[in-house]
Amino acid sequence: MKKKTEIFLIGSGGHASSCIELIESTKKFKIKGIFTDDLIKKKLGYKVIGKTSKLIEYKNKCKNLVIGFGSIYDLKKRFKIFDFYSKRGFKFPKIISPKAQVSKYSIIKDGVQIFHNCTINANSIISKNCIVNNHSLIEHDVILAENVHISTGVVINGSILIGRHTFVGSGSILKEGIKIRDNSFIKMGTICKK
Repeated sequence: MKKKTEIFLIGSGGHASSCIELIESTKKFKIKGIFTDDLIKKKLGYKVIGKTSKLIEYKNKCKNLVIGFGSIYDLKKRFKIFDFYSKRGFKFPKIISPKAQVSKYSIIKDGVQIFHNCTINANSIISKNCIVNNHSLIEHDVILAENVHISTGVVINGSILIGRHTFVGSGSILKEGIKIRDNSFIKMGTICKK
C-alpha cells in the first residue's frame, strides 16, 4: 500500500471542517496537524499545533499545505497565504474528491480543492488555489483564473472565463461564453447572462 502524503491544514472554521472530510475521502493524505489563530486545541480530532505565523518553523517536518478557509469577502487573503508559503518552498497539493468527475482533458493546478459530486468537463483549466465546492458543474472550455471560489451547486456553462479572486455564490448559473472580470463577487442564486 502506498504511503500517504503528510500535510498541514491552515485554518479551523467551517471550510476547514469540509477540507478535513475531503482530505480523508481521498485516502491519499495524512493530516499531521492544524495551524490556526483561533483559540482551540483540536478540530474534528486533529491537534492544533500553533498559530499560522509559527508554520514556517515546521518546514522540515512537512512541506505540504492545504488552506482550510474560504474568505468569501476577501479572497486575496487566501492568495497571500498561498503565495507567501509557495515562495518559501512549501507545496499545495490538489485535493480532488473521489466522488468528483474530472475530465482527463482538463488541467487542474496546484492548491485546487474539488469537492464531492462536482463535474469538470473537457478542456477546462482550474488555476492555482481555486475552490470548486460540492455539486458544482464546470462545463467544457472554462477557465478559472487563480484563486477563484465556486460555491455549492453552481452551473458554469461552456467557454466562460472567470477572473482572479472572484467568488461565485451558491446556486448561480453563468451563461456560456461570458467573461467575469477579476475581483468580482457574484451573489447567491444569480443568473449571469452577460
